[in-house]
Amino acid sequence: RKSSPTFGQWVGVELSESNHRQLWIPAGFAHGFVVTSDSADFLYKASDYYAPAHERSILWSDPDIGIEWPDFGGEPKVSAKDAAAAKLADADTFLGDLYSSPNQ
Repeated sequence: RKSSPTFGQWVGVELSESNHRQLWIPAGFAHGFVVTSDSADFLYKASDYYAPAHERSILWSDPDIGIEWPDFGGEPKVSAKDAAAAKLADADTFLGDLYSSPNQ
């Protein structure tokens, strides 16, 4: 939410088989993950049904956010959708129940 004092900031948390942690992400918050093992099971528990029309993406490598990703050991494999995502400055943002576009 653009009105938040933490808008555009990031937090990183390691979730692993050994630490048994879970992470709650509030509705409307951007989130991403990287798998650093050979394989992983990633499960979501959602507050509503998946609605592709409302899905948004932010470029994982946006320098304005500056996420310190773990060492990938080379170039990461990202989906076509994630590779084509907008930088945060150009992305739709969440305003409670509505999205706002910087181009409007």
